[in-house]
Amino acid sequence: MSLEGKLTQAQKAAAVLVAMGKPSAGRLLRFFKHEELKALIDAARMLRTIPQSELENIVAEFEDEFTEGAGLLDSGDQMDTILNESLSPEEFSALMGWGKPSLAQDESVPIWPELEELEPERLGAMLENEHPQTVAMIFSNLQPQAAANALLTFQKQQRGEVLKRMLSMTTVQPAVRKLVENQIRAAMIAEASGKDVSAGQARVASLLNELEKEKLEELMQDLEASGTTGLEAIRARLFSFEDIVQLNQKSRVALFDGLSTELVTLALRDTDTELMEAALSAIGTRSRRMIESELSIMVDGVLKDDVLRARKQIAQAAIELAAKGLVELPNVQSAA
Repeated sequence: MSLEGKLTQAQKAAAVLVAMGKPSAGRLLRFFKHEELKALIDAARMLRTIPQSELENIVAEFEDEFTEGAGLLDSGDQMDTILNESLSPEEFSALMGWGKPSLAQDESVPIWPELEELEPERLGAMLENEHPQTVAMIFSNLQPQAAANALLTFQKQQRGEVLKRMLSMTTVQPAVRKLVENQIRAAMIAEASGKDVSAGQARVASLLNELEKEKLEELMQDLEASGTTGLEAIRARLFSFEDIVQLNQKSRVALFDGLSTELVTLALRDTDTELMEAALSAIGTRSRRMIESELSIMVDGVLKDDVLRARKQIAQAAIELAAKGLVELPNVQSAA
């Protein structure tokens, strides 16, 4: 006997949600009204096994985004699992009427003005993996210009999905709206945390780049021995004058192209043959002859500190050009 005709709309919805699986269903549940979610839970508890063929007929009634699944077993337990893994304990408690909906009472400053200040590409990147319904809800709370600019960063098909859902969107429950706000706020905090780490690595690399090669490597070895994390990211930012020998020819040419012959001559004082040839090979014939001529003359009064400053200036130029993508820095670790 077919169960399909005997199922209520709530039971059909519960069947489809369980068939979709926890990740997809968890996202969708956030857009149901409070009373609808309670009805879904009650409906799911009344379900048992649904044959595959009948489940496919039920799925066909819903939007194309809903995926086909296997038959249901113990739907009530499945629904509990989805809710428990999709909602925080406070949210689940509020839904079931076990406590006050603390998230709905959250008086934190709305996130929307902050989102509107983001670059469209950054906002688009934050939302590109979100469900179109979530994106539609977010865009509906932004100023039209900010939402439009971010929408243009999406793929064409995704734009259409978002706009379609914005057209059909009704009033969003305050609790659901607050849940989405909190999710976005958490994502932005996590992103800022990652940037803070990157900024710290840049500061450490900037400090180490002021040191001579031997002292730099000594400190890096100490950091490695102490179990410091993120050393690879720091090494990627390190470059000393001696590392010129590891640059490819294209990078060397780009580096020395804008440097004065006086600066290069000073930096090359008392260098070994390999380093000198690596630098001079990236310089035009005329300038090379001038530098070689200067270096062949013994000059008194050249201070070591001046030489070191010239080398640091060239190393810093390489780092700045690398940030612009004009120079490819070597793997410093492999040269250690």
